[in-house]
Amino acid sequence: MRRLPPLHALQVFEVAARAGSYAQAGLELGLTHGAVSRQIAALETWLGQRLFVRVGRRMVATPAARVFAEEISLSFDRLTAAAEACGRPQAPRVLRVSAPATFAMRWLIPRLDDFHAVRPGTEVRVTTTTTLQDALRGGFDLAIRRGPEPWPQHRAVPFLTETDTLVASAALLQDKPLATLRDLDGHILLGTETRPGDWSDWLTVAAVTLPGGVRRRVFDHFFVTLQALEDGAGLGIGPFPVLDRMVTAGRLVAPFPDIRVGRAAYFALTPFDADKSPALTALIDCLVAEGVRPGLTIPR
Repeated sequence: MRRLPPLHALQVFEVAARAGSYAQAGLELGLTHGAVSRQIAALETWLGQRLFVRVGRRMVATPAARVFAEEISLSFDRLTAAAEACGRPQAPRVLRVSAPATFAMRWLIPRLDDFHAVRPGTEVRVTTTTTLQDALRGGFDLAIRRGPEPWPQHRAVPFLTETDTLVASAALLQDKPLATLRDLDGHILLGTETRPGDWSDWLTVAAVTLPGGVRRRVFDHFFVTLQALEDGAGLGIGPFPVLDRMVTAGRLVAPFPDIRVGRAAYFALTPFDADKSPALTALIDCLVAEGVRPGLTIPR
């Protein structure tokens, strides 16, 4: 007969060590601060050693406790996977993903086939937001947002960095070539209200000052700007690798690929109280793997 430590105390301890505080663990588990403290004290008594030490006003996991928590987390993951396999394998697993509209259309959805190859029994339902700063309301298993932001109620896993550069349609540049940066003032600049600093940041990096009379058109959302770019209505600033397939397909051109502006990373966010299922873990792993895939650079 196995001599197991108290399983509920193990669950509370794993969450507290991962979340970094008793208070955050209580929020995730629906327990009071005192209940979390009592469960961890019971586990410390069973083990015969301290798992947390006080640093200022916070209780911080010891180095040994952090290693212990990682092992427990792996064990819980295996237990969840075993239960899922033993349960109803015929029941479809649905993951609800919230993502910015352009990112979902141009980067996420084209890559979901790779995830379905790994998890054929899992359906991913994508709902879109109009801005990267939309509130993280309920109704999703995973949200994709660009940082840096404080997300105190969510686990945040960075998986993709973004770089901006100038883009245009090939037809437009054939009619009005951009041989040098001096040719910019002969074009219309397309901007987006939800990405207000794109042009100013790029022009600063390019060390270009445009004349005051340069023509501009501003749209409310980037997917509208993107359509105007494809239609040859002007020049724009586009994010990569979100638009890498559009350039590879010849739908857009990046005439000055070496002039680029680094942006914050995209994060996969999961609520602390979300079901940490093998399917959800596999989706996050897939996002991370796609984010580091070689060749995601601005095409010339």
